[in-house]
Amino acid sequence: MENQSLNALIKDSILKNWDNLALSDMGGINYRYKDAAEMMAKLHILFEAADVKPGDKVAICGKNSSTWAVIFLSCLTAGVVAVPILHEFKADMIHHLVNHSEAKLLFVDEAIWENLDENIMPDVKGVLYISELGMPFSRSKTLTKVRNNINEYFGRKYPYSFDPKDFTVYDDKPDELAILSYTSGSTGMSKGVMLMFGNIWSNVRFCLDNLDFLKAGQGVVNMLPLAHLYGLTVDMIHPFCKGCHLHFLTRLPSPKVILKAFAEVKPTLIITVPLILEKIIRNNVFPLLEKPMMKLLLKVPIVDDHLLGKIKEKIMAAFGGDLQEIIVGGAPLNPEVEKFLYKIGFPLTVGYGMTECAPLISYAPSTESRPKSVGRAVDRMEVMIDSPDPYTVPGNILVKGMNVMKGYYKNEKATREVFPDDSGWMNTGDMGIMDEDGFIYISGRSKTMILGPSGQNIYPEEIEAKLNIMPYVNESLIIDDGGQLVALIHPDFESAHSQHLDSESLQKIMDDNLDNLNQQLPAYSKVKRYKIMDVEFEKTPKRSIKRFLYQA
Repeated sequence: MENQSLNALIKDSILKNWDNLALSDMGGINYRYKDAAEMMAKLHILFEAADVKPGDKVAICGKNSSTWAVIFLSCLTAGVVAVPILHEFKADMIHHLVNHSEAKLLFVDEAIWENLDENIMPDVKGVLYISELGMPFSRSKTLTKVRNNINEYFGRKYPYSFDPKDFTVYDDKPDELAILSYTSGSTGMSKGVMLMFGNIWSNVRFCLDNLDFLKAGQGVVNMLPLAHLYGLTVDMIHPFCKGCHLHFLTRLPSPKVILKAFAEVKPTLIITVPLILEKIIRNNVFPLLEKPMMKLLLKVPIVDDHLLGKIKEKIMAAFGGDLQEIIVGGAPLNPEVEKFLYKIGFPLTVGYGMTECAPLISYAPSTESRPKSVGRAVDRMEVMIDSPDPYTVPGNILVKGMNVMKGYYKNEKATREVFPDDSGWMNTGDMGIMDEDGFIYISGRSKTMILGPSGQNIYPEEIEAKLNIMPYVNESLIIDDGGQLVALIHPDFESAHSQHLDSESLQKIMDDNLDNLNQQLPAYSKVKRYKIMDVEFEKTPKRSIKRFLYQA
């Protein structure tokens, strides 16, 4: 039987790639694999000094960085449960999660620590800055002494040198807790997802087996939050286990910053969310296609193919020139952007997952991906549609397998809601259909589904997808207001301003958009009216709109 140890994969990669670059902050600190191993060994000494044993919790709250990644890997390789906390959370939420998780240590960015209060976190033995590992607070004399003399303690433990033979890891078992991940849900409060070593191993193993075009030594641009499982597992742990060189964006990942990083790193694999990809395509490509001569040329078949080939070349160059595949996940991709990218033969695929599956549920390589689909069930996972006709009638998407969490930490009620019986099937809360080849198509969230006047199921996401591609619509939300559907619209004010449109002209465009939208919808799901939102919708770190804030 295959060894299912996650730490064995991490250790094997470190030993194989000992002298190679592992982790870099763009324009900042660099770690080789042996440097990362040495820092992990020092952190293991610190854990011991703080009496942090396998199974105990350690919280990490900070922006993406190489050192964040090393601290996290130190937890795994010591058998300590990592508790990643999103740095966007406010102080009271961070206090709550540190206490709820029973974390014994907190690694935090200095700027975040300024707003925290150690008196509200009585179980924390010490606080260390992620950068430089400075220690602003300690309740343990031993921890303070060891931290202040860490190089001396390290030298005592490894008196001659620190060689590959000196690097040891905890012997993890698949059913042991590895990560306590607090969701940043679009429909409500955070829940602590209990992810076992086996859940993470299964995800990483799938990526190692199926994304085999990514090779040791190649560069990866890490732009998704490490405190989110998509960025953590697929974009960090997996390439680290492959021997890649990871580059972290320490600045806000704007399209300009991202494109500069792609030009430097020349990635073969890009992991992203729709918003980032859509902004790059909309800002850099679509304006080009709107020019009169371009529109004319795109109508001539022979020129059309040649032109599309040139456009593809331009886009591939913008992504660094060596791209083999871009995987989009976390939310639906805009249909207009997806259709265009498929048309030019761009190596795009859309996957599906959730924190509770660490995160992978389905994927298909870009050579096999189908428009509007999120691929097929990944290895060691089963997917079932709870519907009388799974091919045509959307039903709850149920999942079972090695990627599925154990449950929610200290929350039996929430656990029972997603595991209603002992069958092992977990209700994802999503609705969808599945074709005869096993490809999954998501309709929307069951929690956001609106019941029509005669009992019809209305999925707001499907209406929003149509509305979002209309002129001057930046983003939208469909809500139920006393039995009537209302569209909340945040217009593209930037484009409107550049075209010198006043508010009256913009309103006229939105009136036309509503008419056009309703012409595409059945009678029971027509939108009664719209409301202009002056600011963008509040979002989770994975850029999903926090719907619960806008319900009527």
